[in-house]
Amino acid sequence: MNRRIAVLGWALLALAAGPMAAVAERAAPPPPAAPAGVPWSALSPGAQQLLAAQGAHWDSLPPQRQQVLARGAERWLAMSEAERAAARERFRAWRSMPEERRALIRRRWEQFQSLPEEQKVIVRENFRAYMKLPPEVRLKLRRQWVNATPEERRRMIWQLRQRRLQR
Repeated sequence: MNRRIAVLGWALLALAAGPMAAVAERAAPPPPAAPAGVPWSALSPGAQQLLAAQGAHWDSLPPQRQQVLARGAERWLAMSEAERAAARERFRAWRSMPEERRALIRRRWEQFQSLPEEQKVIVRENFRAYMKLPPEVRLKLRRQWVNATPEERRRMIWQLRQRRLQR
């Protein structure tokens, strides 16, 4: 499972390699304004209950951390029990990964986040198209990618881009 995620991540990032290089060449935007904190009293009662362990030192948390925790609590409260079970399983799988693997995934996520919105849309569309393929076709493509030389991978990416341009 982890290897499939890694292969898929590599393939998606490879498709976006050109746009990512263009992003790196652009001038950096001005730093965003400092985020505002979330007052404990602004949290819903359910969120306060979920975040009770942080309640005593909530005001000492950095504003960005408060925002992340508040959004996460609200998302959790909005989930069905099945969605919560799936989230717990994803978290268990994440925690069981070696730290190097998690660091790689974080770097790739940051690369994806740095893409212009139009390139993110393309990556998402490619991923959705890939996921619609039958499992045996996806497995064949993953194996083909893993076993390909760097030159073969470049050729595969070029072919994908050409197909996209022809649409």
